[in-house]
Amino acid sequence: MAALRPLVKPKIVKQRTKKFIWHQSDQYVKIKCNWQKPRGTDNRVCRRLKGQILMPNIGCESNKKTKYMLPSRFRKFLVHNVKELEVLLMCNKSYCAEIAHNVSSKNRKAIVERASQLAMSHQSQCQAVQ
Repeated sequence: MAALRPLVKPKIVKQRTKKFIWHQSDQYVKIKCNWQKPRGTDNRVCRRLKGQILMPNIGCESNKKTKYMLPSRFRKFLVHNVKELEVLLMCNKSYCAEIAHNVSSKNRKAIVERASQLAMSHQSQCQAVQ
């Protein structure tokens, strides 16, 4: 059977693909890379001085129509069992099922089999199901 195609295929344009890093996280191991806003009055990143780490602003947002969209133009829906797969029946052209990481291989096979019966797009995080 051919792969299911999405209903709409808009062009996904990202304003910025690089991650914003926390100020001085490249200098110290104890500081993680995850972004946190600097709040000091004298902080040069907060004052937006030239040559410093950039701070996120409203222009860095994704397009609302393509936000959370996968490269296949589907959006993800987390599925834990076969019953939750039935929810996607009406919107299988815009959402694909993603099998949760803590689902056993027996249930994973059942979900994949039911998804193929319903002609739904699915993606499994673990490639153990063959």
